[in-house]
Amino acid sequence: MPIIKILPHPEYCPNGAEIKADPGTSLCEAMLEHDIEIEHACEMSCACTTCHVVVREGFNSLGELDESEEDLLDRAWGLEPTSRLSCQAIVSQQDVTIEIPKYSINHAKEKH
Repeated sequence: MPIIKILPHPEYCPNGAEIKADPGTSLCEAMLEHDIEIEHACEMSCACTTCHVVVREGFNSLGELDESEEDLLDRAWGLEPTSRLSCQAIVSQQDVTIEIPKYSINHAKEKH
């Protein structure tokens, strides 16, 4: 079972965490299952960027980005080459390390 390492974030995970996730689970689902309450304003339907994360290790092991995720990521705060929407990034067999950005933008609520 792969391990997701979450780097410290002052609000969602102050001390950082290492959690186990079943392959086929999204990063967002795994965090929520372990009481890491990452924002997910669109209820994981790939319609916002509030669950944006930056994958620091294991990026290539996650499922591929589709066009709708790529389009939304273009509007995410703090976009990096290894950014993903955690609701769309599916865990495989490999461990991953992620960082939750300091800010997120809710496009539906904030009308961006």
